[in-house]
Amino acid sequence: MTPNNALPPGVRVFERGWLSANNVLLMDSHSANLVDSGYVTHQAQTLALVQQALQGRTLDQLVNTHLHSDHCGGNQALQAHYPALKTWIPPGLSQAVQHWREDELSYQPTGQNCPAFAFTGLLQPGSTHRWAGMDWQVHAAPGHDPHSVILFAPEHRLLMSADALWQNGFGVVFPELVGIDAFDEVAQTLDLIDRLDPATIIPGHGAVFTEVAPALALARSKLEGFAQNPVRHARYGSKVLLKFKLLEWGQISKAEFSAWAMNMPYLCDLHQRFGQGHSLSNWLDMMLAELARSGAMQELDGVLHNA
Repeated sequence: MTPNNALPPGVRVFERGWLSANNVLLMDSHSANLVDSGYVTHQAQTLALVQQALQGRTLDQLVNTHLHSDHCGGNQALQAHYPALKTWIPPGLSQAVQHWREDELSYQPTGQNCPAFAFTGLLQPGSTHRWAGMDWQVHAAPGHDPHSVILFAPEHRLLMSADALWQNGFGVVFPELVGIDAFDEVAQTLDLIDRLDPATIIPGHGAVFTEVAPALALARSKLEGFAQNPVRHARYGSKVLLKFKLLEWGQISKAEFSAWAMNMPYLCDLHQRFGQGHSLSNWLDMMLAELARSGAMQELDGVLHNA
């Protein structure tokens, strides 16, 4: 739980580890609404956090800022526990969810898991919703994900930025990993956040923060570096995908992990475009070595350990 005096009554943040996105509970006398639900392996913890906070009340609505597995992996468990739960998703991938096409939803290409879930309605950019006694504006926020939205409560200048802005940067620009230009969209979303002029930001990962101008400056600096050197961003994205799976597994033999990685479509495509002549196995070894040097993992006796 993230205690933060900057948050208005009715807003509670469950700050999660990096495998799961943060969850935000919005409550008033009329309804209880949760924004994002974490990764599937944390679904029991997500449900426990929600139940403890609700103290016997039911969860009425579930909202997803976007459909990456770390933001909606708990949807199915919450829907099973609260049968009347209404679920709202951004419109871009609604058909893929309705017909559960895991390739379009990125779960199969990234080697991640997300149990199938249903949705009730679409979180349309330009709409406004009344949650926790305040109006929340829905804004399109492409870049990290082309279909992502951010949620802004102007009365309190409070922004749920999802993965469009963290205190130390922003999420991997996934369209760029598959050869689709999206750095400009990241810049436009950062400009949007600047125009909204939030006083407090609830990010998709990390602690609630109020130092918005420095965060925007840092994000723009990182974006400029990635745009000038796409290979650097590709390597960063590759390491994020590898680290995510290490977070999920905790530890695994290097042989098993390498076998999984060499069959992961995103990584194979990244190697093909940015491997700079190295074989796939050597390139993966290079990425793992960089993770080890940064302290993000350890290798002991042929076993990889998340760190």
